[in-house]
Amino acid sequence: MDIVIRPAIPTEYDALGDITAQAYLQDGLLDFGESDEYLGELNNVAKRAAAAEVLVAVEHERVLGGVTFVPSGGPMADIAGLGEAEIRMLAVAPEARGRGVGEALVRACIDRARTADGCTGIVLSTQRTMHTAHRIYERLGFTRTPDRDWNPIPHLDDITLLTYQLTL
Repeated sequence: MDIVIRPAIPTEYDALGDITAQAYLQDGLLDFGESDEYLGELNNVAKRAAAAEVLVAVEHERVLGGVTFVPSGGPMADIAGLGEAEIRMLAVAPEARGRGVGEALVRACIDRARTADGCTGIVLSTQRTMHTAHRIYERLGFTRTPDRDWNPIPHLDDITLLTYQLTL
């Protein structure tokens, strides 16, 4: 595999924003009423990179996917507690799926968390229908934490996000 995982550079932000937004749209993950606002968040890689670490998977200078790694205490954390890093917005281009790109991005986040001072674990949120991602998380040692499941849009009952945790 000639895929390299590294921090995103500004010239890749548009490509990664498109991949992320399209992955969520094509997988039917933005079917709730306030999806336009979240679509803007998915597209805004520069905003994410200013508040967290955005990693990309590239092959021959082509962006195949990316993930946002939020260190412990980072402003982009949704559910992370004290000493926990968080993984957000994992996305892989449709033509690159099944090649280990998503797993490589998650592994890179795990590696970063292991070397971060005081980091004792990693958490993440996922939608019920993201079965491929669930398999990756479980294969890498993440376990479900149903007591932390949450709803980002409280007035819509059908948008409960599942949570996973990896203790380091």
